[in-house]
Formats: sequence, C-alpha cells, structure tokens
Amino acid sequence: MCEDRQPRRKRDPTATRTALLRAAGELFAERGFDQTTVREVAARAEVNQALLFRYFGSKQELFAEVLSHNSEALLRSGPAAELPRRILESVLSEHTRSGAEHTLVALLRSLSDERAATLLRDELGGSYSERLASLTDAPDAELRADLVLAWFFGVGMMRSVLRKSPLAEASPEVIVDYLMRAVPLLLERNAPADDE
Repeated sequence: MCEDRQPRRKRDPTATRTALLRAAGELFAERGFDQTTVREVAARAEVNQALLFRYFGSKQELFAEVLSHNSEALLRSGPAAELPRRILESVLSEHTRSGAEHTLVALLRSLSDERAATLLRDELGGSYSERLASLTDAPDAELRADLVLAWFFGVGMMRSVLRKSPLAEASPEVIVDYLMRAVPLLLERNAPADDE
C-alpha cells in the first residue's frame, strides 16, 4: 500500500461549477473569448477539462453562462432606478475586488469574435435593455435603453480597449458624473413611477 498517495478530493458539483465560472470569467477578461481555451479554464479551476464540457457543453455555453451570471448579479444588486449608474460604474471598473480584470471589459475585448458578439448582444438585449427600458414611459423606450447602453459600452471600449487619451486617464468618478447628468434625459418618466 502506497502512503504517498493523495486522498481523493470530495466531489462537489456546485463548487466545481463555481470554480469553472470564476476561472472562465477571469480568463475571458484577460484574453477575450477567442484567445481563451477550455484547457486553460479547466487548469485555472483545477479540475479535469471533461467537467467543463459536462457542466457547460461548450466554450460558447460557458461564455453565455458567465455573461448571464454576471448580468444577474448586476441587475439584482440594487434598486432599478440606480441600474444605469451601476452599469456605467461596472463598465468603467477595470478590476474586480479580487484584482482580476472586470468581466464587462472582457466582453468588450470579445466583440471581435462573432459567436461571442452574438451572445453578448442577446444578453444585453435581453436583460440590460429590457430593465433600462422599464425606467421610462416614453413610447420609444427600447431605443432609449439601447442608446444608453451604446453610450456606456462605447465609453468602455474607448477607455479600456483602445486606451484613448484623455478618456483612459480620466477618473471614473468624473466620467460617471458627466454621463449621469444626461441619462435622465433619455430615461425620463412623464407619469409617476411605480415603487420599485
């Protein structure tokens, strides 16, 4: 009997799935969708690559799950009326508390991949746009929501991916202050708002 043998790690599907999502989010942020491999995700999560396929099916489905997970967290992290500020702060935040590059920056880096861009468009169109559109009673609420998102993500692209000066060096607080002055014009509500 060999005593040098490591004890087998207890199987925990929830922990494995969480580790894969965290590793994928970090790698997508660092490298974008196209440059991230499933082998690297599994290695960072310290699990067998086959488990990635068992839980997510494919790299595209893993990317979609990372998008969905992070979108839900952002959408539920406060009152609906504060969502535009939360989205903008998230786009401007290049690093999470753990020090890893923020997932929304990863999304911006992944736009060149057609599959990733489709997933991103579907996620943004489905959750962010819908929630932002609910903040206005204007007849063209969906257009207004899309304009806010386009503006925020355009700023994120110019700042984080293209590193355009002076935007890249500007304080996130200053950018938020300027943009949040104009957002109420797009998301105005003429009738009294329902309590959120």
